[in-house]
Amino acid sequence: MSNIQLAANLRRLRTDHDYTQTQIAERLNISRQAYSNYETGKRIPDLDILIRIADIYHVTLEELIMQPCSGAGIINQNSGPYYIGMEITSADTIYLTKEEVELLTRYREADEDDRMLTRKVLKM
Repeated sequence: MSNIQLAANLRRLRTDHDYTQTQIAERLNISRQAYSNYETGKRIPDLDILIRIADIYHVTLEELIMQPCSGAGIINQNSGPYYIGMEITSADTIYLTKEEVELLTRYREADEDDRMLTRKVLKM
């Protein structure tokens, strides 16, 4: 089970700060492969590693785990609180804003033509 938001943040923050996986892994004193597993969601870092990662990027643990982050700061920081969701096939955790929950709920209620239009707009 992985945290989708955490994995996305690790990737985005690293690339926004122009770090390689090797550079971050060296700062954390872990292998590049171990760090890669965090970015792909194959493994979840332990608390000590999470604290050190948050320190590297100057974000809080909550921001790192639950909010979309970029090198420029928190994305949508005023859109909380977040609701926990789970991707059914992989059991990955994702945190959703109230607006995102409403969007998903309305998508489920829409007829097939509206769903198709939504997918086209979102380039899915």
